[in-house]
Amino acid sequence: MNDSRLPTLLIVYHSTTGATAQVAQAALRGAGRCSGAQPRLLQARDAGPADLLAAQAYLFATPETLAAVAGPMKDFFDRCYYPVLDRIQGRSYALIVCAGSDGAHAVRQVERIATGWRLRQVAPSRIVCTHAQTPEAILAPKVVGAGDLQACEELGEALANGLSLGVF
Repeated sequence: MNDSRLPTLLIVYHSTTGATAQVAQAALRGAGRCSGAQPRLLQARDAGPADLLAAQAYLFATPETLAAVAGPMKDFFDRCYYPVLDRIQGRSYALIVCAGSDGAHAVRQVERIATGWRLRQVAPSRIVCTHAQTPEAILAPKVVGAGDLQACEELGEALANGLSLGVF
């Protein structure tokens, strides 16, 4: 549904091996259950400042690559940071990081960016651990477990409902 009268939840993601795409799609499914908000899913390479300005809340989803935010997601933040600075403060966000083991540094990076934008974190950052530790496992396509996907659906639904109700 595309209704410009509804508040928009923008889900921006990058995925290399499929895990982050799966969690972003799960969040989109959950957000889609709310009739009072409009979810919008964009890959990081396709998202820009105008997309951030047009949305009222955000869900960022990124893989952790070499203990950091994946390059294309970092590029999204780099391209958008200054054009929206002081124009999106107070808007709500949540974060999902897909990681092989840890994810904590990528979480810190995105939370610092969000702090600079003065966004309001409305849910704890979620780390989806794939347990990929060998070069072969790290590069292989991933399948995210049902429990993690359910949690991501619930996060998307909660964000959309909060946006719809004016809670955030």
